[in-house]
Amino acid sequence: MSRKQIHLAAHFPGVNNTTVWSDPEAGSHIEFSSFVKLAQTAERAKFDFFFLAEGLRLREQNGQIYDLDVVGRPDTFTVLSALAAVTDRLGLAGTINSTFNEPFEVARQFASLDHLSAGRAAWNVVTSWDAFTGENFRRGGFLPQDQRYERAETFLRTAWELFDSWRGDEIAADAGRGVFLRDPEAGAFAHHDSHFDIEGRFPVPRSPQGRPVIIQAGDSDEGREFAAATADAIFSRYGTLEAGQAFYADVKGRLAKYGRTPEQLVILPAATFVLGDTDADAHERAHVVRRQQVSAQTAIRFLEQVWNTDLSGHDPDGPLPSTDPVVGESTIAPGRASVRMYRDPVATAREWRQLAEAKSLSTRDLIIEVTGRQTFIGAPATVAAAIDDLVQADASDGFILVPHVTPGGLDEFADKVVPLLQERGSFRTEYTGATLREHLGIEPPGA
Repeated sequence: MSRKQIHLAAHFPGVNNTTVWSDPEAGSHIEFSSFVKLAQTAERAKFDFFFLAEGLRLREQNGQIYDLDVVGRPDTFTVLSALAAVTDRLGLAGTINSTFNEPFEVARQFASLDHLSAGRAAWNVVTSWDAFTGENFRRGGFLPQDQRYERAETFLRTAWELFDSWRGDEIAADAGRGVFLRDPEAGAFAHHDSHFDIEGRFPVPRSPQGRPVIIQAGDSDEGREFAAATADAIFSRYGTLEAGQAFYADVKGRLAKYGRTPEQLVILPAATFVLGDTDADAHERAHVVRRQQVSAQTAIRFLEQVWNTDLSGHDPDGPLPSTDPVVGESTIAPGRASVRMYRDPVATAREWRQLAEAKSLSTRDLIIEVTGRQTFIGAPATVAAAIDDLVQADASDGFILVPHVTPGGLDEFADKVVPLLQERGSFRTEYTGATLREHLGIEPPGA
């Protein structure tokens, strides 16, 4: 029986606390050479795609930019278009917001990227949840969760109408007259609803994939339903066996109502990794990395997001605050819901106190523990086995790897873990297709 094939992607970090800025190996997050280095390493290792996150505003607390963000985040389409010229097979995935953009603009940019890359474009469709980010845009404000997903789905389906306004065979060439259209209606579109009232002619002919690969990352019930209805891949945060299998079964179980099969959606949790010569060596390195990722200052910032109050005077090496969180509108970052990941901050504080007491954890140690994401730690053989076992057990279809050092943090994985996955027969040794849809095993629309 053939083994299930693993899908791997490389995440260029920056809008999170994964990267260790202080590491001597860390480089720029805006110089093009950094993007080239990570992308070309991923392509050398035969990864499915390169994933670029997007931050539309630098994050602040108490009016100050803090160390969980990157200053100078470049434009997604500019970076991916440039990478198309220095890679040949690697997919190019970018996060583009559906709350503050317009379908025509985004569809034109992705269709162009798909042409420039010969069919390697992917769109991570996200929504915006706060007024803080909205201040950068003319509409401002933000949408409640049900409305932002409604807009996102309408946005995506409107973009599909634009992509599909060309069938692909409308252009013809004549030696005497140049290029002309066989179908005078090619590119014509009209969409009228409560969100978008547009009509005209889409200027970019059908691209190699027809439509870019669609990635979605929501975890709410609305987000899971949106992914089941529209996505080709889902960026999950469930990478452990039990939680991964539950998420995998839930989301893939929703596909049938949309006339889709389980093979038409690839589930990819985010995962960090730390390698060592031995498992013990890797765990020692991982301990150092986590303390670099969660500095004393960062621990206080995370604490403030739950307590919803200024805790700059709190001792990160001491116990958690004895007072309960302030419930209600954010006081530390106006316009942002400080408890967006903690819907009941008082209950969260209670759980954290119990965990800290049970394990004798300081504030910083507690934050290090509760903010850790799915991580593979060990010698290369240990990590390869762990990844393969999770995929074969249907806890995921693969992983989006987030190195803690940019841009060279993927090299060790590419050189030491990928060959072991290939030996297991679970990962390609060469690309067999040219487009990202071929890498993912997902047929283009209408196929």
